[in-house]
Amino acid sequence: MRIAFFSARPFDRDVFLATHASRGMDRHDLHFFDTRLTEATAALAAGCEGVCVFVNDQVGAGVLTALAAGGTRLIALRSAGFNHVDLEAAVGLGLTVSRVPAYSPYAVAEHTLALILTLNRKTHKAYARVREGNFSLDGLTGFDLHGTTAGVVGTGTIGRCVIRALIGFGCHVVCHDLEPHPDARALGARYVALDELFASSAIVTLHVPLTPDTRHMIDAAAIAQMPRGVMIINTGRGALIDTRAAIDGLKRGHIGYLGLDVYEEEEGLFFDDHSASVIQDDVFARLLTFPNVLVTGHQAFLTRDALQGIASTTFDNIEAFAAGRRSGNELTPA
Repeated sequence: MRIAFFSARPFDRDVFLATHASRGMDRHDLHFFDTRLTEATAALAAGCEGVCVFVNDQVGAGVLTALAAGGTRLIALRSAGFNHVDLEAAVGLGLTVSRVPAYSPYAVAEHTLALILTLNRKTHKAYARVREGNFSLDGLTGFDLHGTTAGVVGTGTIGRCVIRALIGFGCHVVCHDLEPHPDARALGARYVALDELFASSAIVTLHVPLTPDTRHMIDAAAIAQMPRGVMIINTGRGALIDTRAAIDGLKRGHIGYLGLDVYEEEEGLFFDDHSASVIQDDVFARLLTFPNVLVTGHQAFLTRDALQGIASTTFDNIEAFAAGRRSGNELTPA
């Protein structure tokens, strides 16, 4: 199969080529494009039976139609999330869509804790100060995680890894999920209604997929239920948070800390170097003005272990499709 990889960064090329070679998959011809998949770039995949895409590629009906016309039959997501894919359109066009449901849950969970610790202990500010010869401790006061109540929204594999880490720090953990998991309870977390989680948690961290029901689950009403000075962490999907409501909460001092690895309008912004240009997104630019906001550019997944897991499962999906069988990771409309 000829396979076109979109939004392919050097780390993608390295791990996919290495895995391709180690598995002896010379029968597959890989083509890497650093550009995002859009209707304008879909023609690059002409003649490719498979297309491999990432989270900010556009996989709507128009793009899928163009891909199908060019001979594409497989859309292989190298991500767990699939909210950017029009699954109904894919089925209508006879396209198979597969994903990577799990790779390294520890990667995202550990980045979540990195955001929590950095915001709390302000190590990013301390690092910059010391580099400039400033050893003042003013403004660097944090709080003990031990004894703090943390709310984990979503107790899938990643959420449970976060629970385990927070309990290791001595936090009291409450959690919420439409499908409670016995392992979360076994770890010591307590399931509560979402309103109770918001009201009782000094830290709220989000680990649910983006669906119509979870879009803007953190809005003005949700923020109003949280204690003043709450820390909100999002390493899930950007649109779980209503950014304008979060900015209002920050301005009023109701939100004390905000850690984001994702942003609801990150498409066209994240994964590229904009350091020599002016960021045109005024909402995002406003976020960056707050001293208690920490943003990373969708890097929570970025560990060697996770990349290897993504490559391995993606090739499993490709191999299954090429052999005319199912891998178990195919997606269908709800």
